[in-house]
Amino acid sequence: MTLQLGQSTPFARGGNRLCFVHPDHADRCVKVRRPDFTLEDLRRKKGFPKNLRPLSSFDDNLEEFRVMADIDRRVGEEAYTLVSRCFGFEDTDMGRGLTSELIRDADQGISHTLKQVIWDHGYSDDLRAAVARFGTAWSRLGMPSRDLLVHNLLVQRGADGEILRLVAIDGLGSASALPEGWRTLRSRQARSARKVANLHERIATLLAARERGEFPGTHGLLMHDGRPATAEQPTKDQLPEERQT
Repeated sequence: MTLQLGQSTPFARGGNRLCFVHPDHADRCVKVRRPDFTLEDLRRKKGFPKNLRPLSSFDDNLEEFRVMADIDRRVGEEAYTLVSRCFGFEDTDMGRGLTSELIRDADQGISHTLKQVIWDHGYSDDLRAAVARFGTAWSRLGMPSRDLLVHNLLVQRGADGEILRLVAIDGLGSASALPEGWRTLRSRQARSARKVANLHERIATLLAARERGEFPGTHGLLMHDGRPATAEQPTKDQLPEERQT
């Protein structure tokens, strides 16, 4: 069955993909390519020699699926305290979509990104503690990631508003040409620890921008909270335009 997404409002938009609540599973999301930014467009933006690579190498969904399969095999169940589960591909009216766990708070709203939480509420002691727990586990497990960006980490909250965990939803995998299976656990742990250290630097940069009142952009801001549509939620035609990155 083909999922009908084209007339729905995505809850998030990245540089290359749109994210929708799955029509049949409220606890899943569907990631599809942005129709205004094709694989050919993405390849054209790259310089030599990357622009010689096959189109499939620029497919974020395919890369995420491969990375998540490797994490499942190499790290196992404990990884899913830190990352969202991947459920594979489904056909949609916007092309093949990758389905994954949709991280929601106890009130059933979609969890906010670390970027949005810090911008709206500052860097509280309980958030610092949650980031520290995440960083310790990320390093210990040797989780593979590119840069840990504040708009790719969700802050999941419980019934009383307490922070349950941080969850990485994008940016997984490694840009290195060296396959993960060739690395020792110690090497993977050291690399992951460096990514965590960089995350702390990004948090400090965001806090400095917040102090200066410099809006950090719309990446990581929800378009709606994932609950059933209401009059307050924007229609597809009312969504703000976002510069491609």
